[in-house]
Amino acid sequence: MALKSLMNPRKKVDLKLIIVGALGVGKTSLLHQYVHKTFFEEYQTTLGASILSKIITLDDTTLKLQIWDTGGQERFRSMVSTFYKGSDGCILAFDVTDPESFEALDIWRDDVLAKINPMEESYPMVVLGNKIDLEDRKVPREVAHEWCREKDIPYYEVSARNDINVVQAFEVLASRALLRPSFCTSIIAVDWHSTKAPQRITL
Repeated sequence: MALKSLMNPRKKVDLKLIIVGALGVGKTSLLHQYVHKTFFEEYQTTLGASILSKIITLDDTTLKLQIWDTGGQERFRSMVSTFYKGSDGCILAFDVTDPESFEALDIWRDDVLAKINPMEESYPMVVLGNKIDLEDRKVPREVAHEWCREKDIPYYEVSARNDINVVQAFEVLASRALLRPSFCTSIIAVDWHSTKAPQRITL
């Protein structure tokens, strides 16, 4: 049964997405740019996680994205990793002016894959190289592309400040999440006018 045939104006599909990466790479800025079309020079450090939602339509399917903005501080790593479970996709973010944030991508990726349940090779990820609007770039575009090519992960050069490629990156992740094998056999359909818990429907 086609996914769109399950949809009607009162139904939507819920996706839980997470955004992870080192402290200061701009995860909160990216999320607020995508959801609210706003950018602020200063954000408070995310402690644990915060959640923003956005409703979009892709291929005639209405999606409610629940996006978890996770803290990048090392001392919160064990707590933050508990939020990975049940997620449908992940954005790995780094700062193109900060080589250490790029080098940490392996750690963040492995941590996410180890915590999702069940662990699956097809788990959707997208890598964002943020702050391309700054002049003091330290991570070459070619190096980032090669890292992503080896792991078969889409890569986008983005700017939260100037809203470059932000929408495209989030919505590519949402599209890939809908296409993952485990999601194609079971979706969450939620009645907007009901207070009942989400129901999982087998296709």
